[in-house]
Amino acid sequence: MADQEPGVVVAEVQEENSTQRARQADKHVGMRIRERRLMLGLSQQQLASMIGVTYQQAHKYERGLNRISAGRLFEIAMVLAVPVSWFFEGLDEEGSAQPLGVRQRMCLELARNFAMIDNERHQDALSQMARALAAQSQGRTLDD
Repeated sequence: MADQEPGVVVAEVQEENSTQRARQADKHVGMRIRERRLMLGLSQQQLASMIGVTYQQAHKYERGLNRISAGRLFEIAMVLAVPVSWFFEGLDEEGSAQPLGVRQRMCLELARNFAMIDNERHQDALSQMARALAAQSQGRTLDD
């Protein structure tokens, strides 16, 4: 490196930073895929089947180990019923993911557990209870 021109060294550093940001973005997108899959109560195997890949490939997508093509990400977004942009929410300009807050984790866990309840009457009762508690917190009645 000592005999390289300064412009070449700067270009190499920029390329390395770009590669690092891309890896962080891949991990973030994978984390968001996993988050949405869990919200919907799907297993990795089910997601893999729905998008036409192996379980191992779906696992690698979620871990950010394999890059996801634009077409595949579009397909995943369709299956998970979210816009493609949803996968990039929380990603800053440096390619770093913003950490999940305690409240976000609780919401994710609540959604995952709700999706795992297979009795529709129980789901409806839980939904009504949440609505009533929210209304009470807002100082209003359910009829408002």
